[in-house]
Amino acid sequence: MYEQVDFWVDTHQPGNPKMIDRDTFFEGIRKTANSPFRVVPFFDPAPWGGQWMKEVCGLDPEKENYGWCFDCVPEENSLLLKVEGELFEMPSVNVVYLESTQLLGEPVEARFGKEFPIRFDFLDTVGGGNLSLQVHPTTQFIREHFGMQYTQDESYYLLDAKEGAHVYIGVKEGIDKGAMIDDLRKAQRGESAFDADKYVNKVPARKHDHFLIPGGTIHCSGSEALVLEISSTPNLFTFKLWDWERLGLDGKPRPINVERGKEVINWRRDTEYVHTNLINCVTEVARGDGWREERTGLHENEFIKTRRHWFSVPVTHDTNNSVNVLNLIEGEEAIMESPDNAFEPFVVHYAETFIIPAGVGQYTITPHGASTGKECATIKAYVRF
Repeated sequence: MYEQVDFWVDTHQPGNPKMIDRDTFFEGIRKTANSPFRVVPFFDPAPWGGQWMKEVCGLDPEKENYGWCFDCVPEENSLLLKVEGELFEMPSVNVVYLESTQLLGEPVEARFGKEFPIRFDFLDTVGGGNLSLQVHPTTQFIREHFGMQYTQDESYYLLDAKEGAHVYIGVKEGIDKGAMIDDLRKAQRGESAFDADKYVNKVPARKHDHFLIPGGTIHCSGSEALVLEISSTPNLFTFKLWDWERLGLDGKPRPINVERGKEVINWRRDTEYVHTNLINCVTEVARGDGWREERTGLHENEFIKTRRHWFSVPVTHDTNNSVNVLNLIEGEEAIMESPDNAFEPFVVHYAETFIIPAGVGQYTITPHGASTGKECATIKAYVRF
């Protein structure tokens, strides 16, 4: 229906509607798809929510907690256009639908169609509690039972970690998996608490650690962590196995999915496998004067690759025909620029996620403002071919 619409109306602010015409709408879409951009982050409380984002992201200090921040989910986040000094808000998925080749890159579009396959979000447990112990389905299971073509493979990047931070990941060696499932069922029925430490690896977590979590890996972030979750985006398919005897925000127990979970747990992801293949698999791939580039993941089963760049000087990147998603994980401020002035300079701040359309090609990232001359770092995700 895009070509049939004459005017678009933004009613996000009650009592203050705004309207743009067709040509302005398409010009905004075109400009967005040809330059770096951010979507509007969405913050939400959680039963395990923490306090970190309140301070760093400038949120309402009167709220009890914030557990979630969706900062790169174009199917769910909004996009702001500045039109003659006014901000106009609309679904960012419009860019995916209308400029999929320019945004995603032709190889990514050929594989995923008009879907944005990379998701960045925050999980805040600083001063909060553990996430639910959970597992995501395997690709075969999600195809057979939900009709999706790919699963929710993911990773936890520790943007920050306080004393006592930890991550549960993979099963311990030599456990009796039948006994573990029986204990999970008893816990689901409310007969006894589940002893997660008996069956699941509890690994200390530090700032800038990277935990890789391909589908089928039992996992959860513990308290005192700010996790940047980097994952594929089929939707929210999380089989909760144990929720630490707590209630949801509505005062009711949250759904537990032991029977589905047991069908997809990869029991080979044990202690040795986890420490060898899923934790801090960091390799330096290049360096120069004032910068270095590291490969931090993801797992070989996952279609997303990540690169971490440390830099105190301008660093040149190339999209290589895949949409790039980045977060400024160290430093106060950085600026994105085009070597041939193809887009206007774009400034980002600490912990902000930003999207570089595939069609941009080369771009540079430089410490900026208070970070000028200091070491900054980004983590970048893109689709492997």
